[in-house]
Amino acid sequence: MQTTSETRRISVFDTTLRDGEQAPANAMTPEQKLGIALRIEALGVDYIEAGFPASSPNEFEATRLISRHLTTARFTTFCRAVRKDVETAVEAGGTSRHQVQIMATGSDMHLEHKRGISRAEAVAEVADTVAFARSLGVESVSVGIEDASRGEHELLRAITEGGIEAGATCFVVADTSGCNTPDQYADLIRAFREWAPAPVRIATHCHQDFGLSLANAVAGLQAGADEVQATLGGIGERAGNTPLEEVAALLAYRGEHLGLRTDIDLAGMYEAYTALREVIRLEEPRNKAIFGAYAFATAAGIHQQGILRNPATYEYVEPARFGRERSILIGRHSGRTVLRHLLDRIGVETTEEELAELYRVHIAERVGGDCEDLEVLQERLAKILKPAAGVPAAA
Repeated sequence: MQTTSETRRISVFDTTLRDGEQAPANAMTPEQKLGIALRIEALGVDYIEAGFPASSPNEFEATRLISRHLTTARFTTFCRAVRKDVETAVEAGGTSRHQVQIMATGSDMHLEHKRGISRAEAVAEVADTVAFARSLGVESVSVGIEDASRGEHELLRAITEGGIEAGATCFVVADTSGCNTPDQYADLIRAFREWAPAPVRIATHCHQDFGLSLANAVAGLQAGADEVQATLGGIGERAGNTPLEEVAALLAYRGEHLGLRTDIDLAGMYEAYTALREVIRLEEPRNKAIFGAYAFATAAGIHQQGILRNPATYEYVEPARFGRERSILIGRHSGRTVLRHLLDRIGVETTEEELAELYRVHIAERVGGDCEDLEVLQERLAKILKPAAGVPAAA
């Protein structure tokens, strides 16, 4: 087990407003993007990807607004390996605290079926665009290598070495299709670390198609990556991206074991996510880690018995750390223990027969397959039962 002093701080790059926003139904106005950007900045992230300025007037305006209002986080713009895209990005955001991220094509599959260009052309366009960005005064130039997880090492190495020679300061290793397993992705990061030694930075960018984005990102960080790219709530293309809250939670609880840490403010995360959901009209998921409606709720009698005595029996992750509250829900899987607990709270004593009847009426039959909050049942019991007077026949 490593000690806290040995943990390595991980840079956090938030791409909610670019990769997250480009997914279906997630579009935001420039003003909405600014509001979310400020909430994300308050969480303590290092970089916020403002968007793709060359793609539309809305993206240009969003970049302009965000670049002028961030005070602690740097902002990043997404560009194709085209000089005009970089010119537009600099026009929108200037060069101060601005990281330009240039997209590279990282696999023969994409070169052949999407781009229709050769490896040599792919390498050359990246080097040219990186050099052009540096010539405009951009000090931080990142190369985001699309489909790197399915790329051939000869091509990936050529892009990396050409980019470094042109002035690139960071390489983003994208598992664009979400196809890697943690060991595969870790091996890929190790290869990039050899091709791009410090001070050049390496960032993870993982997708959730197999549900492995968090596992892959952590494996990549342990293999030598300096930064994790993530989105609030994991929103993004198809199944989404590495969820920011899951990275932050895992490193808060298991960072000493993993040798990694972040400076993310856990307490403000749910409020920021709630604001994002309202803007993009995203339904609240039931069982999503950290942010799910029932992430800190239980309706199972055996679990409720343990939680009522000591929440740590079933809660390793503590809801209060994330601005959440624990909830005990009454449903058909709830047992008599929770009913005894409520009766004790309102000062009612019952026999076993009376308890069985209360359970039948107020839990087994009344609730059926639905759930209700513990406090709701307590209020109902308090109204119909007189403290210390037993159970009236009408119950």
